[in-house]
Amino acid sequence: MEWTDEGIVLGVRRHGETSAIVELLTRSHGRHLGLVRGGAGSRMRPLLQPGNSVRAVWRARLDEHLGYYALEGIRLRAATVLASSHAVYGVTHLASLARLLPERDPHEGIYELLDRTLDDFDDVGEAAAHLIKFELAMLAELGFGLDLETCAATGESTELIYVSPKSGGAVSRQAGDAWRDRLLRLPPFLRQGEGGANGWSDQDLKDGFQLTGLFLLRHVLEPRGQGHSDAREGFIKAVAKHRARVSSSV
Repeated sequence: MEWTDEGIVLGVRRHGETSAIVELLTRSHGRHLGLVRGGAGSRMRPLLQPGNSVRAVWRARLDEHLGYYALEGIRLRAATVLASSHAVYGVTHLASLARLLPERDPHEGIYELLDRTLDDFDDVGEAAAHLIKFELAMLAELGFGLDLETCAATGESTELIYVSPKSGGAVSRQAGDAWRDRLLRLPPFLRQGEGGANGWSDQDLKDGFQLTGLFLLRHVLEPRGQGHSDAREGFIKAVAKHRARVSSSV
């Protein structure tokens, strides 16, 4: 058995004296593990960093075997990632989300979104907004997508500023104002057609993480006996700290 694909490094663990088991999210073969000979050595360490994009050749005698990887770097993001705390936390959290996908099950849309998200850590606000959108995409991919395009109460598609914490459906201003204390806020960058054109306020980012966090916990993590990763909380705090520092210096 042999295939060649593009992949993103999610994690690495040592195997024996010199080898390593490398976990990739690949474009066409999903989340896939393989053994890299010499992967525990210093020569391979810069390549085998979470967030790096690689070209992978996987070989095994049978499809169900672990198999061996031969890897070549495409985009080595690790140096950039390690330069900022929010990026370190962000990459770690994105990898933990990708591990929610079934092994060897292709999810090309998630792969492409992860690839784009990893390229956007230079701008802290944009990185946070994209990570929230990635969490939304993961909810949809796992079968728990939110309906943020029409009002759950009226069917209207305008002035959608709330989300029902029960149904996960958007709620318009007119239908939701009387119940606003019980509803989640839908930030502008998640509204259809707005796309963050006016930037992201601290409150927008807080609301976005509250929204995705609630439904990830309820529908995906708690049924598996899990909670949010420490990296997610670290990322949120690092983003808030950075934005507060920038605001105080203006």
